[in-house]
Amino acid sequence: MTSQPTDSPAPAPSLTEVEPYGVERIPDAERTATPFDLFRVAFGGANTFSTCVLGAFPILFGLSFWQGLAATVLGVVAGALILCPMAVFGPANGTNNAVSSSAHLGVHGRVVGSFLSLLTAVAFFSISVWSSGDALVGGAHRLFGLGRGTLSYVVAYALFAGLVLAVCVYGFRFMLFVNKIAVTSATVLFLLGAVAFGGGFDPSYAGTFTASADAATRAMFWPSFIGAALIVLSNPVSFGAFLGDWSRYIPADAPRRRVVGAAFLSQLATLLPFVFGLATASIIATKAPKYVDPAAPDFVGGLLAISPSWFFLPVCLLALIGGMSTGTTALYGTGLDFSSVFPRLSRVRATLLVGVVSIAFIFVGRFALDLVQSISTFATMIITCTTPWMVVMILGFFTRRGWYDPDALQVFNRRQRGGRYWFTHGWNWRGMTAWWVSALLGVLFTDIPGQFVGPLGDLANGVDISLPLSLAVAAVLYLTLLWLFPEPRAAYGPEGARWVPTREMPVPPITEAPTLTAV
Repeated sequence: MTSQPTDSPAPAPSLTEVEPYGVERIPDAERTATPFDLFRVAFGGANTFSTCVLGAFPILFGLSFWQGLAATVLGVVAGALILCPMAVFGPANGTNNAVSSSAHLGVHGRVVGSFLSLLTAVAFFSISVWSSGDALVGGAHRLFGLGRGTLSYVVAYALFAGLVLAVCVYGFRFMLFVNKIAVTSATVLFLLGAVAFGGGFDPSYAGTFTASADAATRAMFWPSFIGAALIVLSNPVSFGAFLGDWSRYIPADAPRRRVVGAAFLSQLATLLPFVFGLATASIIATKAPKYVDPAAPDFVGGLLAISPSWFFLPVCLLALIGGMSTGTTALYGTGLDFSSVFPRLSRVRATLLVGVVSIAFIFVGRFALDLVQSISTFATMIITCTTPWMVVMILGFFTRRGWYDPDALQVFNRRQRGGRYWFTHGWNWRGMTAWWVSALLGVLFTDIPGQFVGPLGDLANGVDISLPLSLAVAAVLYLTLLWLFPEPRAAYGPEGARWVPTREMPVPPITEAPTLTAV
């Protein structure tokens, strides 16, 4: 009798089968995604109507079209360069980036990544629901005469948020399916929009910083330019905490240059929705300037006001499809990660909890706060807090030569103690110090004119230097601490450390925590 092979790959699960995995290492047999899948998820999550809203900010800040385009390209390219190395952790460790950060911030310090993913998820899930809900209500008003009262918006936000939650509950493969549709359909709709608005577009739109502007206005140019670039940059940087959620399904032996390249190109491709938002905002500023009034800007309303009637339905479709893509990519990873932070919560329950908190923020931000100020301030805080964490992760990857102990990374999730990454009672104070000091300095030097100015924000004559300062401080401080206070040799791979010294120390054995048990 001939025995049957036992190592044949398992059949692909159904789209409607709820994903069984949390943040534990994905088994090799289940890691069937490709770098192109990573491109589709990352691009699909940003090829949306909410990215158009972010693309309109340079015009809202008073820049001309060409000035706005320069700020947009600067923000996208710089953000893509910061983001793309974060793609390597998923294939290397088969888990998300917050768990991988245990190697650099410690078993307990990995909760920093969980906090950052929550902050990002709330912000971008909210932006997607706000922008898509507004577009759906506005389109329905123009097509069917639906009233634009508070009830209409409440129903639209609730229904849309519910759809996004449902996709996130089913998990990665359902989300990947949604993004496959979103990438193609949203791209087609954006190109269709170029036809709809091409006749009214004038690249010579001058903005407010013209030669005839008074001195006080001209003095605001660089703060406005840098502020617009930072808002654009927040979009790619926002994926830093999530990239491992999707790349963990890529096999460990996938070429790293292809994984990094997929992440980089996915962000360059977002120039399509960004430029669409920038161009249409310049048309709105010319034809319907009341919608770009800094006191009460309404990009969605302005877009519908200048749209030809035949484009109302495509706008609604773009809002629905794109918003689903952005909302799911933002919310999925946070639910996944919080299921490990709070062990009594399964991935599904954690996703629902984070979703409910985000929905509450959506209604507060939309009806009780200044919406544009909420978006821009939240986006800036994301950059300020997340970028130094990414710097620590990337430098840590290079000093470790890309080597990690997958079992030791899971100590926190299993409610255990010890292992290579236990460091000092579960905290690696080197990485933690580099992160919080640089993040704090970034907040102190933040300068968003008319919205949020840190205590030291005026020292650069109104220019926001929070990002370059936090980047430089994080890199220099982290490497300095690794040199002055070497990490245990056991935290590095068989080839040893790169760039930094190490010290010989015994590895604490992995044991069960005395007061916590796994559920």
